[in-house]
Amino acid sequence: MSALNEASLLQALQAVIDPNTGRDLVQTKQLKNLRIQGGDVSFEVELGYPAASQIDALRGRLIAAARTVPGVANVSVSIASRIVAHAVQRGVQLLPGVKNIIAVASGKGGVGKSTTAANLALALAAEGARVGLLDADIYGPSVPAMLGASGRPESLDGKSMEPLMAHGLQLMSIGFLIAEDQAMVWRGPMATQALEQLLRDTRWKDLDYLVVDMPPGTGDIQLTLSQRVPVTGAVIVTTPQDIALIDAKKGLTMFQKVGVPILGIVENMAVHICSNCGHAEHIFGEGGAARMAQQYGSELLGALPLALSIREQADRGAPTVVAAPDSEHAALYKAIARKIAVKLAGQAKDYSSKFPSITISKNS
Repeated sequence: MSALNEASLLQALQAVIDPNTGRDLVQTKQLKNLRIQGGDVSFEVELGYPAASQIDALRGRLIAAARTVPGVANVSVSIASRIVAHAVQRGVQLLPGVKNIIAVASGKGGVGKSTTAANLALALAAEGARVGLLDADIYGPSVPAMLGASGRPESLDGKSMEPLMAHGLQLMSIGFLIAEDQAMVWRGPMATQALEQLLRDTRWKDLDYLVVDMPPGTGDIQLTLSQRVPVTGAVIVTTPQDIALIDAKKGLTMFQKVGVPILGIVENMAVHICSNCGHAEHIFGEGGAARMAQQYGSELLGALPLALSIREQADRGAPTVVAAPDSEHAALYKAIARKIAVKLAGQAKDYSSKFPSITISKNS
């Protein structure tokens, strides 16, 4: 096939827009290794985020676009996700075995942050990513019960801990190390040290994303995580209620001050739909997260309902994304998770591993 026809083929493929980024795959250089032999065309597409549920549809659109070019007979398209490490706060090194850390914070308790964090982690895994979930709430760990996980972490070398597994996620929580009814009567420095050990002494295994379920507030633990842990981006969870928004804004500005990008805001308990009559009621107010996003130049990633099923599924140890993967609620979580992954993919990459380490030694 001639160069002119190759140009025509690329022009045709440019008409296919990535639904997640709004850009075509040719100009973003995600389309690679274009080969033309007679009427046979093959190429690869590399996505910077997990999108297992969308690959078949995207492949179909690319094949249809290529076949509009005269002379094209057979089209072979390979689509894969390649998730890389992205830049974190200046002066903080990446965590071994973890490419990206996503902090899910609220600033206030009782807004459904842990349920949201668990479902977002499961949604990223459902799209094909390797995902871990760290329960950073030392005083009130909820991840073990929410993911239906129990047992104590193993140590194969006497120094580090192996993460527990549940629903395809790698998990770690102080809840795996203490009795369920044991109160953690620790002051801030002890709790902070415990969190750092949970994070750094766990042998995370080649994670694309580690989702950290932050404790509420903006105290010692939150500051330690945001200053000394390589956080790639933060997600703020709030309800539309003014009282919740006040604390959510504090959490957002804390991350901004330490140089952690805000990936967006999730509005939880946005609306309640009556299971008997279908009436929609905004119990905690309406539009609060959207106004907050506009005020701080952030993005409203999505709104989740106040639904009985979401609470029941989490209480049973199987959050919505795994309990009802084809439900409307699971689709909302997956859409939000995809937005988060796409925003991360657009951030600056981490190149620290490309630079050689320099050592100075004395000549004998």
